Amino acid sequence: MNRLARQAGLATAAGLPLRFIDAQQAPAVPYEQAIRDSGQVPTRLRPPGMLHDWFNALAWLAFPCLKARLNELQAAAIDAAGIGAQRGALRDAITLFDESGVLFVCNDAQWVDALRSFDWERLFAAQRSRFAEAVAVHVVGHALHEKLLAPYKALCGHAWVVQADPRTPLAELDREVAQTLSAQTLQRRAFSPLPLLGIPGWWPANEDPLFYNDPAVFRGGRANAPNRT
Repeated sequence: MNRLARQAGLATAAGLPLRFIDAQQAPAVPYEQAIRDSGQVPTRLRPPGMLHDWFNALAWLAFPCLKARLNELQAAAIDAAGIGAQRGALRDAITLFDESGVLFVCNDAQWVDALRSFDWERLFAAQRSRFAEAVAVHVVGHALHEKLLAPYKALCGHAWVVQADPRTPLAELDREVAQTLSAQTLQRRAFSPLPLLGIPGWWPANEDPLFYNDPAVFRGGRANAPNRT
């Protein structure tokens, strides 16, 4: 993994080379601050927790700019408020993105509106043959990747809408999204729940329209504040 990190030029927001180290040898400082200040990412090499941290490392390789920005913001929030019983609104939103975030890439307002209004019929079923050409979904959250090893119907990501061509290369999306993240833009309300197994083509069972007739999973909800990239 460190060889791949070197080849990819992974670095913190401050430009420190990134390196994955055995969590048992990690310094006695908060995790996010350790990464920001040293470039060392504590990584569990044995169960429990090994797969979770493995997917975290893969997320760094796939989304290096986004991960570095989330780390920078998280560490700065800890600098400002310390670590208490509750993380606070900003750190909650950062953690949500880091663990369970997905990029919902689309430049057609009708699909974005369907997502934000919890209109699952319109989003997933009415024009399902067009979904793949109109929308790209990229899983960022490493906890989601771990859960997808044993997928279940209610598995839900938290979608961050990126208003762009769904064919945009991942590296370009990574850079652009990272540049938009700040203490002002990162709010829980900016995310929209997205049942992952409902995405056309992601799960064989959703080819049956009755799959979506499950209000415990495909439920209504609040309107979400728009986020724009």
